Amino acid sequence: MGRFHRHDDGTVHDHAHGGRHDHQGYGADATVRVEVLEELFAENDRVAAANRAAFAGAGVRVVNLMSSPGAGKTTLLERSLELLAGRCRVGVLEGDIATSLDAERLGGRAAAVSLVNTSDGFGAECHLDAVMVRSGLARLPLDDLDLVVIENVGNLVCPAEFDVGEEAKAMVYSPTEGEEKPLKYPLMFRAVDVVVVNKVDLLPHLDVDLDRFLANLHAVNPAARVFPVSARTGEGVADWCDWLVGGDDPDAAL
Repeated sequence: MGRFHRHDDGTVHDHAHGGRHDHQGYGADATVRVEVLEELFAENDRVAAANRAAFAGAGVRVVNLMSSPGAGKTTLLERSLELLAGRCRVGVLEGDIATSLDAERLGGRAAAVSLVNTSDGFGAECHLDAVMVRSGLARLPLDDLDLVVIENVGNLVCPAEFDVGEEAKAMVYSPTEGEEKPLKYPLMFRAVDVVVVNKVDLLPHLDVDLDRFLANLHAVNPAARVFPVSARTGEGVADWCDWLVGGDDPDAAL
């Protein structure tokens, strides 16, 4: 499924990654291929709705956490789970193409961790979709949890295209990625409710204009909420955790 994508208007098409992105000249087979892709997305959305119903039935808040590789999702989750210990019961659905390394890092901190390797029966995809998330739910005791964080596969494109049944979407951005990322990857930055700017402790040592990044972000997504944090030092993580458990309603915080 990694060779196609869905636009904001719901249309889909496929193309080889790395090639020139041209929406014209797909040929006679294009209609059939797009119909198949639309059916796949429709099936994903059907399963996402079932996931959402399961989460709602268990009274669990679910956040889909995305980023590029190396932005610090897992380190942020480690620090967040430390702060949330005793405050709420957190489950993690860990998505990776291969290995259990990140799941093992979180294993002693979360109430439950369910690992989904996309190389194990899911074509080594660069994202989680609703079906993959559904497969991991059997290993999470939803009725015993208050919050589930889905740590998606590290990728700035495909994860944003798939509804997996989450209540909210968040992403982690590292200033080392450059100020232009919202302009180059608008779908991801537009899809999220929250952007966690991680590694702010590195800013004095980087030639990065954070104000320019924020301007680019809000040009793409004016409503995005921003949390500057350092997962390494803990700076700002408490505010992020308040949103993580309660969303934008402070009275809903656990």
